[in-house]
Amino acid sequence: MNEKRSYPRVTGSLALKLCADDCDLVTETKNISASGAYCAVNKSIEPMTKLSMVLLVPLNTTNHKDVKKINCKGVVVRSEHIQDNGRQSYCLGIYFSEIKENDRRILASYISSLSKPSNIF
Repeated sequence: MNEKRSYPRVTGSLALKLCADDCDLVTETKNISASGAYCAVNKSIEPMTKLSMVLLVPLNTTNHKDVKKINCKGVVVRSEHIQDNGRQSYCLGIYFSEIKENDRRILASYISSLSKPSNIF
């Protein structure tokens, strides 16, 4: 099967703030690529909703104290309702519609570091 994505997607948890017209939500990514993210939230957000977002990306995978704050815009491309232990959750697929190329490179570098095998013995 051919991969349709332009950038590889990896399982990874990054702090993420989503801002829509009627709400602000703080969550974490479940997986991430340089072109989008998948996350869970406790509020329904319809597909095609435009979002302002802030991602916190560690600059060094061994020392998470140095963080790059990436401000970008996105569009919800998928929204799935999930019943989780009696709680209402919604999993969102978000496409990054506006992200600075330098920020995309930083994100891609971080993602690449997650997908490489560890050199620790």
